[in-house]
Amino acid sequence: MSARSSAPVAGPAAEVTTRPDPRRWLVLAVIAAAQLMVVLDLTVMNLALPSAQRALGFSAADRQWVVTAYALSFGSLLLFCGRLADLAGRKATFLTGLVGFAAASAVGGASVDFPMLVTARACQGAFGALLAPSALSLLTTTFQDPKERARAFGVYGAVAAAGGGLGLLLGGALTSYLSWRWCMYVNLVFAAFAITGGALLVGRQRRTPGGRLDVPGVVAVSGGMLCLVYGFSNAASHSWGTPLTWGLLAAGVALLTVFAAWQARTAHPLLPPRIVLDRVRAGAYLTILVSGAGTFGVFLFLVYYMQVTLGYSAVRSGVAMLPMVVLSGAMAVLGNTRLMPRFGPGPMVIAGMLLNAAAMVWLTRIGAHSGYGAALLGPLMVIGAGMGLVFGMAAATGTFGVAPRDAGVASASINTGQQLGGSIGTALLNTIAAGATSGYLAGHVRGRPTPEMLQLAAVHGYTTVFWWCAGIFAAGAVVCGALLPRGPLTARQHGRAPAGYE
Repeated sequence: MSARSSAPVAGPAAEVTTRPDPRRWLVLAVIAAAQLMVVLDLTVMNLALPSAQRALGFSAADRQWVVTAYALSFGSLLLFCGRLADLAGRKATFLTGLVGFAAASAVGGASVDFPMLVTARACQGAFGALLAPSALSLLTTTFQDPKERARAFGVYGAVAAAGGGLGLLLGGALTSYLSWRWCMYVNLVFAAFAITGGALLVGRQRRTPGGRLDVPGVVAVSGGMLCLVYGFSNAASHSWGTPLTWGLLAAGVALLTVFAAWQARTAHPLLPPRIVLDRVRAGAYLTILVSGAGTFGVFLFLVYYMQVTLGYSAVRSGVAMLPMVVLSGAMAVLGNTRLMPRFGPGPMVIAGMLLNAAAMVWLTRIGAHSGYGAALLGPLMVIGAGMGLVFGMAAATGTFGVAPRDAGVASASINTGQQLGGSIGTALLNTIAAGATSGYLAGHVRGRPTPEMLQLAAVHGYTTVFWWCAGIFAAGAVVCGALLPRGPLTARQHGRAPAGYE
């Protein structure tokens, strides 16, 4: 990413450093470890759920809450915690988030019953909501040189793009060879490294001068996000037609509408309109939302296909994802350091989305007895390349041109888009898969279906989802590509200097 600007502009919000921090690359390693811990926990428990259910004796209906509790607290508190990082100081919230996340993980791993596990997961989500925007905003304010910032965001994007797949691999390995509890305990390793490094290496961070917490805004947006995430989760586990689903979604939309109106009127908005009304940043937030909705089809339904239809073990299905993980990380770094400075975010998003769409179309050729090399390896590599381009671009573009006083809430907006997109994708694609599977059985089976017919129906459900994901990515390439500019990002595109120079 390239940023051309004149001399720094002095001002009360300026956090200009005349000399780069000599420890900045070590700080990047600390931030990457912390972000990896948060991203891993979005998927690491998925493969451990059956083992945890047997150990603690909770029902299949309750099982969803182990995942949903994390998503609810994480998604609903992101914007509040992002602004808190700006007001209280990013180092303080970063370390608090790390300590709290580690403590919640330890409690979760030691759980003796279902309520204890769900409470620990909810606390993980809450502290993750404090940690994630703090980590990204620290990255934004630590790296000022455009070339160095491009490399740093490339590493961050690689973690964001590859973390979900690594979570599946790690969750499968830990569950198979140790215990489901280690899917929680492993966070203590990441947290110990990040806490030590954060305390010793991260410099003192300035707070937003004269800032106040927008309490009505916090209540409205947290309540709205809670209702939306819970509503979509309820639709995925029950149905779209239940009164609870529609009631929650309606309440979420109403609260977010109130929130938007309030932000335009209050003197100290939680999410200043200047953050999201900027066309380039808005394009980045929409990109991450669309990508979050579409990539859900990769992580959930491919795991179902590999384990249920092809009979892969948890470890084997995780290893099968490795080509996607490696390529997504490599393309995120390459995209930010080589492609973004030359072509800009627009072409990167279009290329990434179209690669993902092509991979999804390729996946529609799977069958009940397909081989890995013939049916899965190629699409997984293409998906990895596409995800790397999209996630690497979104993190850098979503915080470009933001003053240090807004770095936390701008970072939280990226995470909010990803969380909301994932929730929408979960509900929508689950419903589509269930409907396609039922329709196939109704049209091909008379009487009791055979195991072979059930497999064919399941594969039909998966391929239907992949067609829908291809459509989501194709639409994203058109819409998001139109919002994002071609060519290197410059201060003129935002009407202000890049972050750190306001």
